[in-house]
Amino acid sequence: MPGQRPDRICKLLADLVAFDTVSDRSNLPLIAYIESYLASFGVSGQRIVDVTGQKASLWVTIGPEDRAGLVLSGHTDVVPVVGQTWTHDPFKLIERDGRLYGRGTTDMKGFVAVCLAMVPEMVEAKLTTPIHLAISYDEEIGCIGVRPMLREVAKKPLRPLGCFVGEPTEMKIIIGHKGKHGVRATFKGLARHSSIAPDGVNAIEYAAELITEIRRRAVQLAAQAEQNSLYDVPHATLLTSIVHGGAALNIVPDTCTVEFECRGLGITESREVTDAIIAWAKAEIEPAMKKRHPECGIDFEEILDYPALDMQADDAIVTLAKKLAGRNDHAKVAFGTEASLFVSIADIPSVVVGPGSIAQAHTPDEFVEMAELEKCAGFVERLIAHCATS
Repeated sequence: MPGQRPDRICKLLADLVAFDTVSDRSNLPLIAYIESYLASFGVSGQRIVDVTGQKASLWVTIGPEDRAGLVLSGHTDVVPVVGQTWTHDPFKLIERDGRLYGRGTTDMKGFVAVCLAMVPEMVEAKLTTPIHLAISYDEEIGCIGVRPMLREVAKKPLRPLGCFVGEPTEMKIIIGHKGKHGVRATFKGLARHSSIAPDGVNAIEYAAELITEIRRRAVQLAAQAEQNSLYDVPHATLLTSIVHGGAALNIVPDTCTVEFECRGLGITESREVTDAIIAWAKAEIEPAMKKRHPECGIDFEEILDYPALDMQADDAIVTLAKKLAGRNDHAKVAFGTEASLFVSIADIPSVVVGPGSIAQAHTPDEFVEMAELEKCAGFVERLIAHCATS
């Protein structure tokens, strides 16, 4: 890498990691830091602030604003470190044996740091096709922050030509990922002393019927695996992930909550699967509860939803991504990203390509290899050259 670029990337990444941007905290100090950094190169951005005033996304344009551009997209939030065993402070960057350790180094402040490190080159190149930076928040809890930003982008007179979402793919070109729909079911039973259990309505036992059905349908989905699929898990997955219920051993539990999710291959498959489960529970479980007591039943609420990504291998943004990455292969992944929302909300063709491995994301002692960041910088460098000549 030319000049002092590796040092610049490391310095920026160290600064970004030092901001504790776990999703239950404000990201405004980090956004202010990025704005100050950009301002030193004469670049400004548009803040899109959430209703609480404590979170913000940032949309930045470098180059002419009267032409359609290309987007580099990353999120600022990270997952919690509570309950994990780290060998060092997770919010202090540590470099060891070519690896950079710290929360968010892979997912995905490493990508953001590379993009920021390349801003001087973007400014100097006198771009004819603009490059946009899309910096979001709360991706980890449902791709929340990118949605209002994309609704603002969709209002603009020019739609970007495409987007590169820098989630960790080891710089592989990802053209598809599963969609996800998450649901919370709250069972309302009737509490009684356990010595007269038949007089109560046991919310946990009725919830167990739902859990059993979810498991049965998960096995059924696994049997429908696609042949020759690009996915490592070539079928929709369905599981119960959280269950809460009961107050004491000698009380018939009057409440139980069950959270379950489906990750589907098709654009709408995940919601179709969960909707079918809800319909089954309302037809098979709830009437039996209400027969015991009319005020008993089940409330369902959506807790997370994003569509699948399904780009065609010959799409222009896929072809460009391969050219910039210097490779001809492509793949699909099971984890979700904001890329599908760029497509569904703003009609911006998108691929996922970024430094680091998903195997490191969310783990204690999370790290990204410096070599991965260097490859990413090369990708952005070629993007700059493309946007200066196209």
